[in-house]
Amino acid sequence: MIADRLGISRATVSRCFTNHAGISPVTRAKVFQIAAELGYSHMETRVRTTKQPASQITLCALICTEKKEYFSGGYESPGAQILEGVSEYAQLHGALVEVHFIPPDVKSVDGPEFDRIRNLGRRKTSGVLLIYPFPVEVVDELATRVPLVSLVDQYEHNAIDCVDVDHYQGISMLIDHLTAAGHRRIGFYTRSYQVEAGWSFRRYGAFMEKMTRLKLPVDPRDVIGVYPGAELPLEKGIDAAAERTRSGVTAWICAADHQGYDLIAGLKKRGLKVPADVSVTGFDGIERRGNRPALTTVEIPFREIGVSGTQRLTARLRKRFHQAQHVYISGRLREGTTVGTPS
Repeated sequence: MIADRLGISRATVSRCFTNHAGISPVTRAKVFQIAAELGYSHMETRVRTTKQPASQITLCALICTEKKEYFSGGYESPGAQILEGVSEYAQLHGALVEVHFIPPDVKSVDGPEFDRIRNLGRRKTSGVLLIYPFPVEVVDELATRVPLVSLVDQYEHNAIDCVDVDHYQGISMLIDHLTAAGHRRIGFYTRSYQVEAGWSFRRYGAFMEKMTRLKLPVDPRDVIGVYPGAELPLEKGIDAAAERTRSGVTAWICAADHQGYDLIAGLKKRGLKVPADVSVTGFDGIERRGNRPALTTVEIPFREIGVSGTQRLTARLRKRFHQAQHVYISGRLREGTTVGTPS
């Protein structure tokens, strides 16, 4: 089944589960994702001619998302790139890794979704990597049981390390790029999610800080989808963005690439062209598919975050009760075709 889905041989799949040195981290990460989607309880292990030492590190990567959304095919999931980095570090250091999807509506570790993760229930998991935002209740319960490192999201918890992108630097590059093109009336666009998206708030905070530094005024009505404005559903949010565009906004910074693609498509349906009528930027650097425009965005080094996060977790295992640490990695501006000069 996995081999057929990925168009690879069964031997290659088998070698992924034995951590064969000839398999790339990219292929191994894809195999683990499909295995997790199909509900396989799998381990990434290293083939050894001797008995594995008692000190063998066993890690668990938990991805908070619906499988259907993760494998939607509209764009490459950032989680896939993160897992490549996790797999790379695990292979190089002989760690065991298992991957599981947790639906966003799960609010406790005492339920069937966590019961099926046998190593976690048996306390055989050395540490857990959290990918995507998790409900606070789940995070608090996990923190009492096992060392945690969160990747690309931050929690108000003194026992959880985090490896994330430098949000301010990324937003700052986008605004500098827009102002260099002549934009002064810049809006911020985001939307709500089933689990609170702290990354969206941090990018909004970075947006306000940078605009303040440049002494560029921000009309509260030009901020869509975040407090103190209303959290609007998708179509109403795009309606609001179209209305503000006609009222003078010349560029939108979206909190994520998928929001940017949604906004571009929605504005087109409402008679507004990008970038002729308004410019749009994203944040993530996900690979576009199909006939989508080349979005101007900030590329997040997701693979490097995966490597650094796994390294941080192994360090946390040695010093579990030390103060939590946050690591910020810089992104890179990628110019596309969605930014023009104001009309």
